[in-house]
Amino acid sequence: MGVGSFAIGTGEFVIMGLLPEVARDLNVTIPQAGHVISAYALGVVIGAPLLAVLAASWPRRRLLIALMVAFGLGNFASAIAPGYLSLNLLRFLAGLPHGTYFGVAALVAASMAPPGRRGQAVGQVMLGLTIATLIGVPIAAWLGQVLGWRAAFVFVGALAILCAVLILRALPEIPAEAGASPLRELGALKRPQVWLTLAIGAIGFGGLFSVFSYVKPTMMELAGMPLGQIPIVLALFGVGMVIGNLIGPRFADRALMPTVAGLLVWGALILAAYSFTAYHPWLGSLNVLLVGTLVALGPVLQVRLMDVAGDAQTLAAALNHSAFNAANALGAWLGGVAVTAGLGWSSTGWVGALLALAGLAVFAVSVRSAGRDTAR
Repeated sequence: MGVGSFAIGTGEFVIMGLLPEVARDLNVTIPQAGHVISAYALGVVIGAPLLAVLAASWPRRRLLIALMVAFGLGNFASAIAPGYLSLNLLRFLAGLPHGTYFGVAALVAASMAPPGRRGQAVGQVMLGLTIATLIGVPIAAWLGQVLGWRAAFVFVGALAILCAVLILRALPEIPAEAGASPLRELGALKRPQVWLTLAIGAIGFGGLFSVFSYVKPTMMELAGMPLGQIPIVLALFGVGMVIGNLIGPRFADRALMPTVAGLLVWGALILAAYSFTAYHPWLGSLNVLLVGTLVALGPVLQVRLMDVAGDAQTLAAALNHSAFNAANALGAWLGGVAVTAGLGWSSTGWVGALLALAGLAVFAVSVRSAGRDTAR
């Protein structure tokens, strides 16, 4: 299942480094080529709840295989897209299985984990996504530059098919929960704690993207870092993601809610610090690594959703990834608003800190609401 998250992570992020090649080949501007990223993200947001509901009663192994095959076919088709509009449509279709795959894989991993290790099991599935930023994306980007951008999507499609084969051979048959149905899954939307947990991710996680979306111009303009050293900074961000994904779930298995609060406070501190360290090449680079550790919030909130979703686990788990894509859009947009308003590149750190604090406020509402429910 980790191979699947590796494939999805590679496919999601590699296009960001190949936009000039895509724009040149399809005869559009680079900003227009960037719309294919938005098309994929829109597919994730729509596909996660839609497929989770429609496939609620499917056996888990069959569902995971189907999702990976669909993702692979979407990437193969993207590689042969004849034009700009068709590429956008195919990237949208390729994004549809993304959130449901992660949600179902997390549920399966947690169900197979020993007692007290749900968070670590979910983290291992998510680990493929973080490793993709260090290994998968550079390999796919190199293939795209040497053989053309279409080769990168062929590589991602091949990874997806490999994952489907591995799941077929290694994962035992796991039936859907007794009585699972689309109607029961929709019951998750009636639970306030589900919405509050999703809001924590959609808002509190946005700070990471407010910084990372503009890390290249920030480090070049403020720290005077040459273009050739930017890949090092990006690699450090990937290292931070791996560290966060390994350590965060361990704390969550010991004390889930304090870990959520701790990560949001940690996020506010290191994102605010970036507004000062971004003027220094080494301090800024180290800070970017620390920002990467905030990815730990993903598997931690995934476990929280398992606790509050009741018998509507699949939809709630899939919606977690819709929330994080919403955080991506929110953080990048607010960071851009701050820069455009003349507050400077370092202002993205303050935007991120405020989003982390806003996520902490939602967390406080969630805790208070849960306390009242317990009292009743």
